Amino acid sequence: MDRSEPSLRNHFAGLALDRAELTRLSPDALRALWPSAHVAIVDFEGHAPGDDAGPRWLRGADLGEAMLDAASFLGHTSGEAAWFALPAECLPPGRLAGAPHIGLRRAAAQWPGFLSGVFAYAKALLLWQSRARHCGACGAATELVRAGHCARCRNPDCALQQFPRTDAAIIVLVSDGDRALLGRQRSWPERRWSTLAGFVEPGESLEDAVRREVGEEAGVTLDRVHYHSSQPWPFPGALMVGFRATVDDPTIRVGDELEDARWFAAGELVTAIGADEVRLPPPISVSRRLIEDWLVQTLGAAAVERLPAG
Repeated sequence: MDRSEPSLRNHFAGLALDRAELTRLSPDALRALWPSAHVAIVDFEGHAPGDDAGPRWLRGADLGEAMLDAASFLGHTSGEAAWFALPAECLPPGRLAGAPHIGLRRAAAQWPGFLSGVFAYAKALLLWQSRARHCGACGAATELVRAGHCARCRNPDCALQQFPRTDAAIIVLVSDGDRALLGRQRSWPERRWSTLAGFVEPGESLEDAVRREVGEEAGVTLDRVHYHSSQPWPFPGALMVGFRATVDDPTIRVGDELEDARWFAAGELVTAIGADEVRLPPPISVSRRLIEDWLVQTLGAAAVERLPAG
């Protein structure tokens, strides 16, 4: 695969699933789809039945029509195969007793992109549902409507509707041309370095968030900021918006959020990775792609092809 190809998709992006919003509004259509539908089962911690070879899902017919009330419609493929999500906690006790389970971070690196994307979608939606059980305006209990994509307040004097939320976060590869700025947090595994990132604050543009976060974390000021790509990140429910930025003042002043930050020349970084002195983020993350794309641009594709996969 040509690592310099600009259309190369990030993990969980480009999911070939028609979300079929109008179908969410039709109980009859949902009931008709349910018996033959694939049901993605995910628990609160983000584990699904399955192993490295792939997920184990059930059909709606295996679960019975009554379970449809607890399921959320995700969409269908071009072949009209429907997908639903179901919290593992809703299954009868022992329904999957003894079945192997896999964390979705690991699964994303092993499963085909479509399957990991579907289960990531399911996890993000189900997590939001678990956090929207009460109305944010009056505190009353909510009920799920629109096939799991809306939580409506049960208080008739309020009836506020909540919709699934995604937290916007920026992530950026800062470069001065020959060097890239990487940082590490105290809580990370030993020798892990990555690009800088942070959540977007109210009243802030994405570009403003990039400049603020880089300044807060490393004290570096930026010149130009350019969009790179984005990635849904269901750990727990964020949209990572990737950027490239060039530096104005490269002086590092490490803030409270990082243990360390430093500039790496491209050749130095490749050598350090090969010697296991530096470990990059996992391949499923947009942070890894930002670093690899910069290395391809600076050193050529061969430099990236020699990097460890993990």
